[in-house]
Amino acid sequence: MLIDTHCHLDMLDLEPYNHDIKGALDAAYNKGVRQLLSISVDLNKMPILLEFTKHSGVYASCGVHPLQSDGLITSDGLLREYANNPKVIAIGETGLDYFYEASDAAHEAQKISFMHHLKAGGELGLPIIVHTRNAKDDTLSLIRQHGNVNSAGVLHCFTEDYEMAKAAVDENYLISISGIVTFKAADDLKETVRKLPLDSLIIETDSPYLAPVPYRGKKNEPKYVSEIAQYVADLKGIRYEALLEATAANFHRVFTKVDPQHQLQL
Repeated sequence: MLIDTHCHLDMLDLEPYNHDIKGALDAAYNKGVRQLLSISVDLNKMPILLEFTKHSGVYASCGVHPLQSDGLITSDGLLREYANNPKVIAIGETGLDYFYEASDAAHEAQKISFMHHLKAGGELGLPIIVHTRNAKDDTLSLIRQHGNVNSAGVLHCFTEDYEMAKAAVDENYLISISGIVTFKAADDLKETVRKLPLDSLIIETDSPYLAPVPYRGKKNEPKYVSEIAQYVADLKGIRYEALLEATAANFHRVFTKVDPQHQLQL
């Protein structure tokens, strides 16, 4: 099964589909996609994400992106409330981003928000979707201190080094590979994908960002996850179908609220 494990349906350019999300979902279906996880970055937009989950095969997360400085959380009440929804299958996107935020005060606010996400996910038994950039040591430290190794989570759109990936895998985390892996300059990431065991990998678009080659520079969307899957399969030296089977099994193993039988429909 082909799954886009991380996309932002509320941010897609729907003009080519007459501003109808069903058009984008149908385009993904026609490329083989059968399930989607639409990611929250701002709890104020959760009602929109929950509307999308009325479509079969579409799921959502609940969380606040670390660069959403005005909305970083200091308690986990809203996370727990939204997580009661059967189609909300994960906590996040959360984490640490020191690339765009340089101040100590910003870093501290991110850590507090990340900690609350980790605690909520751990206590609810839901995986955490982690964004991390230039914050390797603090990210791993907080995961180890406040995370739940049983429910664990995902390092999404992974671009860090193999050592960080291995450390996360040791904490039962999956490593999610985006279209960045298809970029010419992504040699280190390609090598990391080759080294990682197949049972630690999933794939994502992170659409509308980071469209894979040959669509780089265009607006990304879930249908392009098939290009990423083919590229990762080639890196691993396995058949496309084997890559889909393995990554779907990994996703369903960690995202336990997902029913594999509930799939996109035309």
